[in-house]
Parts: sequence; C-alpha cells; structure tokens
Amino acid sequence: MAGTSVLQQTNFFSPPADPPQFSELNLRLKEQQCLSLLKRCKNLEDFKQAHAQIVKWGFFWNSFSASNLVAACALSDWGSLDYACSIFQQFHEPGTFEFNTMIRAHVKDMNFQDALVFYYEMLERGVEPDNFTYPALFKACAWLKAKEEGMQIHGHVFKFGFESDLYVQNSLINMYGKCGEIQHSCAVFEQMDEKSVASWSAIIAANASLGMWYECLMVFGNMSSEGCWRPEESTLVTLLSACTHLGALDLGKCTHGALLRNISELNVIVQTSLIDMYVKCGYLEKGLSLFKKMTKRNQMSYTVMISGLAMQGHGEEALGIYSMMLEEGLDPDDVVYVGVLSSCSHAGLVDEGFNCFDRMKSEHGIEPTAQHYGCMVDLMGKAGMINKALEFINSMPIKPNDVVWRSLLSACRVHCNLEIGEIAAKHLFESNSQNAGDYVILSNMYARAEKWVEVTKIRTEMARKGFNQVPGFSLVEVGRRIHKFVSQDTSHPRCGSVYEMIHQMEWQLKFEGYSPDTSQVLLDVDEEEKRQRLKGHSQKLAIAFALIHTSKGTPIRIARNLRMCSDCHTYTKLISIIYEREITVRDRNQFHHFKNGTCSCRDYW
Repeated sequence: MAGTSVLQQTNFFSPPADPPQFSELNLRLKEQQCLSLLKRCKNLEDFKQAHAQIVKWGFFWNSFSASNLVAACALSDWGSLDYACSIFQQFHEPGTFEFNTMIRAHVKDMNFQDALVFYYEMLERGVEPDNFTYPALFKACAWLKAKEEGMQIHGHVFKFGFESDLYVQNSLINMYGKCGEIQHSCAVFEQMDEKSVASWSAIIAANASLGMWYECLMVFGNMSSEGCWRPEESTLVTLLSACTHLGALDLGKCTHGALLRNISELNVIVQTSLIDMYVKCGYLEKGLSLFKKMTKRNQMSYTVMISGLAMQGHGEEALGIYSMMLEEGLDPDDVVYVGVLSSCSHAGLVDEGFNCFDRMKSEHGIEPTAQHYGCMVDLMGKAGMINKALEFINSMPIKPNDVVWRSLLSACRVHCNLEIGEIAAKHLFESNSQNAGDYVILSNMYARAEKWVEVTKIRTEMARKGFNQVPGFSLVEVGRRIHKFVSQDTSHPRCGSVYEMIHQMEWQLKFEGYSPDTSQVLLDVDEEEKRQRLKGHSQKLAIAFALIHTSKGTPIRIARNLRMCSDCHTYTKLISIIYEREITVRDRNQFHHFKNGTCSCRDYW
C-alpha cells in the first residue's frame, strides 16, 4: 500500500470543533454545493479547496461525501494517489465502495501489487466485495501474470456468488488469457449463459495473446455466424493481426471493410495495422497506397513500411521511404534502423548497409544493439562474405548474443561453410541455447556433407535435452478459409485429390526439364525414398490444393513457418509458368513472388 503522506499532518482530516449552526435544510444545500464544487475540479489545487470546504462544514464524516471525495482524488486524471491514500486512511470503517475505489485507482496507476494488498485488507476487515471489485483485480493479475493469485480470487468469485456476472466473467477470460491459461479462458466463455460483444472480444484477445491466430479467426467466424454482434474496433485490429500472421489476405480485406463500415475515421494505429497486414500478406501495392494517403504518419508507420519493403526485397525503395522520413523531420530510432538494415540485407545492398550502420552511430547517436549487429552479419552472410562476417563478430564492442551467432550459422548453411558453421553452433550451444533449430541446422549441414555419425550425435543430444524439431507447415487461403498442410500430410480431408494433383503437376514438370533435387532430403535413404519425400513437401501440397479449388488466373498466396528448400523454389517457379499463376510465398521474414518462371528474390536468398 502507498506510504503515509505528509498530508496527514494537516488539519483537513479532523472534524471541526464548533461547526457553524445551520438548519438541516441549509446543511443539505451546503453539502450539495460542496459536491458540485468537487465535480468541477480540474486540478489538484481545485480539489484541495473543495476538500477544505467539505471538512470545514463537517461533511467529511458523511459517508456519501467522503466516498465522492476519495473517488474524485483517486480516479481523476489530475488526481494524486498518495493524497487519496491519506484520505482513505482517515476512514474508521471504509466500505465496499471505498475499497473498490482504491483498488481501481492502484490498477489505473499501474500499482498492481498494491491493488491486491487493498483487496486482502478488505477481506481482513470483513468488508464484502461486490461485482465491481473483481474486474479491476483480475486486470491486476493479468498484468502481473499472477495466475495463482488469479485462481484464488476466482474461487472468491464463487464464494460470494458472482460467477454468473457478465463483467466478472469477461475479466476472467482476459486474465486467464494473459496468464497463458487459454483452456480456462475457453471454459469460462463456454459456460456463460449470456455473452456480450465484450465477451467475444475477450476470448479473441485471449487467443491472440498466445499467438493462436488461427483460433482467433475461428472464434470470430462463430461470432459472425450468430449475426447479432457488431465487432469492436479493438477486435477488428486483433483480427488484422491474425490475418497478418497467417497471410490471410481475403479475410484481411473483409476486416478492412468492416473497419470502414463501423468507424468514421481510422486513427494512425489502425491505419498502420492495415498497412502491416497488406504488406505482410504480399499485397505491397495496397500497403504503399494506404501509406501515401495517410495525412499523419509516425515512426511506427515508417517502420512498418520500411520493413514491409525489406521483406519483399525492395531495398532501394525502403531506403527511399527512410529518406522521406528524415525529410519529414522524424528522427529514426533503433527499431527503424533494424528495418533499414534488414532491407539492405534482403536486397544485397552491402555498401548501403554499411553506410546506414555508420550513419546510425555518427548522425543519430544510436548505439548499435545485438539486433543491429545481427542484421549486419546477416547482410554479409547472404552476400557470401562468411569470413568477413566472423571477423566483424570478433571485433564487436559488445558480447555477441544468440541472434548474432544464429545469423552466422544460417549464412553458413546457405553457403555450405561447415567449418565456420561449427564455430557458430559451438557458441550457441555454450550459451545453453534452447532453440532446437540451431541443432537442426548443424545436423542438416552434417547430413549434406554425408557425415552421418555427426548427424547421429546431434540428434542424440537433441533427444537428451528434450528438443523436438518444429514440423514445417504451409498455410494457404482458399474460399476465405485457411488450410494448413504439413510435410507428407495425409490428414487433410482432400488429401487424395491433392496427391493426384501432385502427380499431374510432376508429369507436366518433366516437360519443363524439372528434376527433383534430392540433395535437399537430408536423410540416409535411397534416391527413390528421397524423391517421394520431396513430393510431399508442405508447400507443394498447398499449391496443389489451391490449383484444384481456385479458378484459372487466381493468385495463390502461401505462408510458411520455415524457410523453403531450393527444390521447392525451383518447383514453384516452373509451376507459375505451366499453370499461368502468380504464386506468393511468405518464407518466414521474406517474400517470394513467382511469376512467369521467375522469382522476385532473383534467387538471392
């Protein structure tokens, strides 16, 4: 609880020795005047004058006046929490309203632990909470990630009979979601007899807080199917994030339309979210168009646009947006420079990258972080400058972290430099890296070099540490629904027709001179087995499914969780010619636009 203020030493809190003698009617009128004065307060000085009047006339000892006094001081934007605590401490028997006020005030002031202390004091003094007590408490638990305390207070909700209160249930859904207990959020949601728009928003936000983007769209679909809910702005922005992560452009467009129908004027945050969605779903032209139409831009708007251009391989255009930002008088921060350096890395602009790195330090006084150094290592690594990248790491004024060494390891994988790759991997393992991908990359490098004994050692070490390799998957949007495919997938309801389509595609590919690159199958198996495994890569399955279920000429958009192999890259280029389709693949943090047998990355990846 907040410490005792020196304000306690004033005589504001003592009842007047000889209050003026007035009739009861006149006292009521005077009390109304004092409360009216309290409502008109615009700053703490005004409040102190109103406070003095309330004490002078003896109204402080009237529970109604005292409650209004502490609420005004504690909850107003101009209020003082210390001053409010000093007032509260003068109450001989504070009631539910007063405790609720102090709990809400501490949550508002981000003093979440003190809010819980007030609640425990409330219970110790025998003051019963009501349904207004719990939403603020659950908000405090959510911020603190205090799952155990939240569950205990959830028990109190049942004890005091508020388990069916709509506002309490909504705050419970949010609290459990923020604490990572999505199953509890869903349980509360499903048990609700009556739901509100806020209930749907809370369960969607709970899924979003855990990165469960597909589930966000599923819940929203259920909400829409009921046909009686108008989504809130925050919910639509969350849906935009889901579409962004899943590469669901059509659903993103629908969400954009819903925003325009429900909101008269989109603010900078919403506009920036829309730009982010369009560029990360591969629709760069629309993202640029929205960016240029913005009447007001901030650092985040520029960062999103620069990063979006970087992902699409448009490094020079990204540098142009960066220059526009400087001309507009906005100072770049460290986040902006991550986007700028990434754009140079994706586009192979080595000299420009070094110039920007130097400019960041000399002109803008930004000390490079490990993330910036990682961008520079990635820049040199993609350009094949592996030895120079290692020298750069060894000359860093700060200790290289996992991000830096992982960038070097990835570059070594691309350029088949096993010697330096082992150095990078050694540093990652010594730092107790919990990233299974580091072990997988080194294992794959050994496999490519046909060092099967070393492969076995790495895989054994992964098993000993309990690491599981993340399975590769591809997402494709068809008919405003997201379909997920994993490698060698046989679980999809249409898998029979998908594999039949794969067979037809490979028949056509033979006429284009395609030959499977079996070196991409890093297993000690025969050539036939390798060809079968290549055939079942998730990206190929997703393309086959889209070709079956979309009309001729319709663009295909795919989002992957792992980097595509060179065989899938060659395969997709040829498919774009044979079937006359534009195919966009978001490969983690980079886009590949396949059209007429070429890729926008110019095979620089």
